[in-house]
Amino acid sequence: MRTKLAACAAAAAFMLATATAMAHHSFAAEFDANKPINLKGVVTKIEWANPHTYFYVDVADAGGKVANWGIEIGSPNALTRLGWTRNTLKVGDTVTVEGSQAKDGALIGNGQVVVLAATGKRLFAGSSRDQTP
Repeated sequence: MRTKLAACAAAAAFMLATATAMAHHSFAAEFDANKPINLKGVVTKIEWANPHTYFYVDVADAGGKVANWGIEIGSPNALTRLGWTRNTLKVGDTVTVEGSQAKDGALIGNGQVVVLAATGKRLFAGSSRDQTP
């Protein structure tokens, strides 16, 4: 009986791990390291969830036209290990984001550094670009 229970638990753990791994992607699958971005804008939304945290920033171009960029950063666990909390970034904060743009040119970026304008604090964003395969 214990053997069957252990086997079922192992199978369930394997399926969960496989589903999570399949939902995850490498940096190179979606982003282009040769398309650097440096965006300054106001945070409009934050999604603190696995496998990546996303936040959205309204960025004005030279002509004043505002575009909403989606920024992918590390997982909540990785960010916590880097010193982030759910209160580190708030809607309404002005930030500068350094990173890489999506390969397809969409207004999506992989953030490597986030600078909080109010304090000047530079935060490593747990980018998947910086992980070794």
